[in-house]
Amino acid sequence: MSDMRERAEGWEPSARQRERDEIRRRAARRSTATAFASTVVVTAVVVLAVVNTPGWPRVRQSFLDWDVAVASLPRVLEGLWLNVRVLAVAAVLIFFFALLLAICRTLRGPVFFPLRAAATAYVDLFRGLPLLLVLLVVGFGVPGLRIPGMTTSPVILGGAAIVLTYSAYVAEVFRAGIESVHPSQIAAARALGLTRTQTTRHVVLPQAIRRVVPPLLNDLVALSKDSGLISILGAYDAIRMAQIVTSQHANFTPYIVAGFLFIALTIPLTRFTDAFARRSGWLGAQSNLAGGGALR
Repeated sequence: MSDMRERAEGWEPSARQRERDEIRRRAARRSTATAFASTVVVTAVVVLAVVNTPGWPRVRQSFLDWDVAVASLPRVLEGLWLNVRVLAVAAVLIFFFALLLAICRTLRGPVFFPLRAAATAYVDLFRGLPLLLVLLVVGFGVPGLRIPGMTTSPVILGGAAIVLTYSAYVAEVFRAGIESVHPSQIAAARALGLTRTQTTRHVVLPQAIRRVVPPLLNDLVALSKDSGLISILGAYDAIRMAQIVTSQHANFTPYIVAGFLFIALTIPLTRFTDAFARRSGWLGAQSNLAGGGALR
């Protein structure tokens, strides 16, 4: 064992291997330089094409005024904080409500038909309705009912509309994950004496949720943007604040500021989603290989 360790520690690549590694490094540097140069050229062409249009000076004054951007930033940031809070609360509610819908849709047996039918009808309804329409109906229709004790807050009503709509989409993601679990897993759990409820809780759901995390994160990215739609109900979020500052300065720059802030919010989520999806794919491939080896 010690001799093998000494040989491993003293190993050096051959001349041919070093030559191949150097060729790969040169090719990688050449590819990077080419990509950088082509990006610079394309960006320069687009910028020159835009700034040389007849209406560019007017557009720059109306949408890219630095003084207006600085003046509007604090208020737009204040509104964005509301969007973040709505996002956090709505994401938690959507997760649990959508999971409940998915479980109802996957129940077997005639006794559960009412639950399956109700969950299916709900998913079909809210997947077919535009989110903007649901916001308008909930935001203006619920207060019109004049139910005692019912809130009229545009933030709460707008968040409820978002939860209703997104739960339908996320429920289908969960259902796909639940149905991707092989029946042999369920059969093995039942053979070990687990009840149907225990099997769902301890065997099916952990595997299903782990498999659908990347698409769930994609829905979270979309939710972070759609949270700005509550502004149509009068909530003072980032978009509403930008609209107010725009009317005060007679300039559209606050909308650009709000757009950059939403981008700053969603890009980290997007990059995390991509990284997690790659990692999950690698782990999935490794586990499949390991499982195949074990079976062999």
